[in-house]
Amino acid sequence: MSSTLPFVHQVPKNACVSEQIPFVEYLHLAPTPHLVAHQCTSCGARFFDRRNACASCFGTSFADADIATEGFVRSFTIVSFAAPGIPVPFVSAIIECDGTSVRGNLTNVTADPEHVSLGMKVRLTTYVVGADDAGTEAVNFAFEPVS
Repeated sequence: MSSTLPFVHQVPKNACVSEQIPFVEYLHLAPTPHLVAHQCTSCGARFFDRRNACASCFGTSFADADIATEGFVRSFTIVSFAAPGIPVPFVSAIIECDGTSVRGNLTNVTADPEHVSLGMKVRLTTYVVGADDAGTEAVNFAFEPVS
């Protein structure tokens, strides 16, 4: 079974989309989709959530850092049980993107150990989670195998 992302909403091709917004604040959609972390200006540690202080050195100054859009699978698990309504199985992974660890799901790959492996090369991809009545689409990210 190929891993599909839960709650993916297909928008008709002729639908008018007024705007796209990222599902998480660290996903930037323009000019091309990429992730942006907060990097400690003292020690270089990177975090995706908001911080008052660095967990590594206690520094309090951060700058934005663009994250590479390609990487490799450092660790993964095949999720077989999930909340009601979430399709299983799917692959949850830690992706190493040029020195930055990113937690995310894999898509466009069969969710079994024969198709997912440590070191597998992947790239960032985006998908529409849903749209509101005004046509504004919420967009999330995942990683897919590099062909």
